[in-house]
Amino acid sequence: MGIKSFQGPRMSKPSGDEIPFKVSDFMTKKLITFKPEQSIQEVIETLISNRISGGPVVNEDNELVGIISEGDCISHISKSRYYNMPHEDEKVEHNMIKDVETIDGDMNIFDAADKFLKAKRRRFPIVENGKLVGQISQKDILIATTNLKSQNWK
Repeated sequence: MGIKSFQGPRMSKPSGDEIPFKVSDFMTKKLITFKPEQSIQEVIETLISNRISGGPVVNEDNELVGIISEGDCISHISKSRYYNMPHEDEKVEHNMIKDVETIDGDMNIFDAADKFLKAKRRRFPIVENGKLVGQISQKDILIATTNLKSQNWK
């Protein structure tokens, strides 16, 4: 009796072009963005109404200048309460993270997953030629891996 394979039937090996493994294949391209001059109150309302946890901050030329998140808004609320200062007039530019780490759209999604683990971030923007073109989130990585579950992950 021959040796049985417990791996199941092998699929024909697809060429590298058939399987989308790049970040750009799974990134979100239609983004909700914020402007530096927007109020924190507007950001909070947008985050709540769109059920998102944050988003990129861009200037008038669609260049990435920062990221604002729920945590940044909560931090501002906490400080404004501590100092008994109203937060209606506070702007995004004073509360956003300015030193933003980005991911290359050509990066392999598995390398991106590793970067998420090491950086402990929830999202990374993708910039091409100085302009914001998309964003990849942890959820996008999960979606990508479920779409590729029947493929060999080498």
